[in-house]
Amino acid sequence: MSGKNTGPKKGPDTFLQSKMYPAPFLAPFLEPDWPAPARVRALCTTRAGGCSEGPWFSLNLGERCGDDPEHVRRNRARLAALLPAPPLWLHQVHGVDVIHHPGRPGAQGAAAPQADALVAHGSDEVCAVLAADCLPVLFCDRAGTRVAAAHAGWRGLAAGVLQATVRALETEPGDLLAWLGPAIGPGVYEVGSEVAQAFAGYAAGLRPGRRDERWLLDLYTLARLKLAEAGVPAVYGGGLCTFSDPARFFSYRRDGTTGRMASVIWLADRPPGRAQGALLQNAL
Repeated sequence: MSGKNTGPKKGPDTFLQSKMYPAPFLAPFLEPDWPAPARVRALCTTRAGGCSEGPWFSLNLGERCGDDPEHVRRNRARLAALLPAPPLWLHQVHGVDVIHHPGRPGAQGAAAPQADALVAHGSDEVCAVLAADCLPVLFCDRAGTRVAAAHAGWRGLAAGVLQATVRALETEPGDLLAWLGPAIGPGVYEVGSEVAQAFAGYAAGLRPGRRDERWLLDLYTLARLKLAEAGVPAVYGGGLCTFSDPARFFSYRRDGTTGRMASVIWLADRPPGRAQGALLQNAL
């Protein structure tokens, strides 16, 4: 298994097919294409397969974006039905705090812990982060003993949320794999000088925008640079733009009022069998 894949993948990640969403419709999940150990299971939802309406159509999983709470509850239940346990949802604040999974999901109605990354070491401890332009990053080690999910918008990237997550995994960074999920792409993510100055010294992640004092920010390149600084050489994924693909993805920058997608990872007791594979393929 090589750890030298540090550039964007050639070719798309694999979208799981669903009988409910045959072509030209879209499958509910994106499955990371990375050389993770067999017991590492991960997926990223798209906007397909839920019950939300209007700008949240249809699989919105975010509680704080204006959607009907009952729709969000039903959408989260649909996702949880495909997992070994409900995800531990976070109250994300664009910070650098990382918490460890307590070994059980949060109680119904309990306040979500405030953090932007979650680490798990035990079986069936499901980590999840929400995003709709920010970059979700999933981690595992080559031995399949630990996983993590991190939410990295520009503030978190600049402040060091990925480095903090690597430290919290408590293993040699060179033994880690990282996967970059869907985020707003470098061709459309225009920012002002304040944001650009937060990445002084990372010129590869910036290029001039279409107007004076504006810059195009490349979250994928910046994440790779930050992970390289942290000692993680094996980085996969990248290249999917939430803004440019409204059929598949929610995008806050594009739509303002919109839903949230989840990137989810956990350690299974055993590799997935045919029954579990069929369940995911026919999901929702």
